[in-house]
Amino acid sequence: MAVRSIVQIGDPALRRVADPVPPDEIGAPWVQQLVDDLVDTMRHANGAGLAATQIGEPWRIAVMEVTHNPRYPYKPPIPLTVAINPVIEPLDGEMVDINEGCLSVPWRGVVARHVNVSAQYLDRDGVAHDEVKRGLTAGTWQHECDHLDGIVFADRADPATFMTWEMFERHHRAAFVERITAFVEWAGS
Repeated sequence: MAVRSIVQIGDPALRRVADPVPPDEIGAPWVQQLVDDLVDTMRHANGAGLAATQIGEPWRIAVMEVTHNPRYPYKPPIPLTVAINPVIEPLDGEMVDINEGCLSVPWRGVVARHVNVSAQYLDRDGVAHDEVKRGLTAGTWQHECDHLDGIVFADRADPATFMTWEMFERHHRAAFVERITAFVEWAGS
């Protein structure tokens, strides 16, 4: 297990479409080590999720977890989830504006995300999952799967909403947290 460097916007690794992990390789030491490194790196950076492309690895693997995260205290809990070869699909047209941040981008911006998505993936043991994700949890899944498709949130955000973390904290955090907390209570996740 190791904390790896997180690549920043402008690095070509963030624009690469990740390769699927061969299912018969999921138990291999290289995949398990990569999963461990992703979890360690995400936790060290206080992230809610991390995709393999964000540490320069070309594989379709993302990890997500939210437990009392100081960067995102308004996010509902997400148990540690390892998603190998994830595929997500919107379940309807309902959308929510989320002021997103990213460990690979030094600013924030508002992105319209689907409120309800289906997620199919394999876990680190190769077990298949088919689940429905709602609310901010659905937003986290969309954000991480975008990374695996070579997309960063800045591609989807309204450029007029870009701000540094400092300006978010100073001018926008309170209103966003109030609005998104009401949304989380309504959506249940």
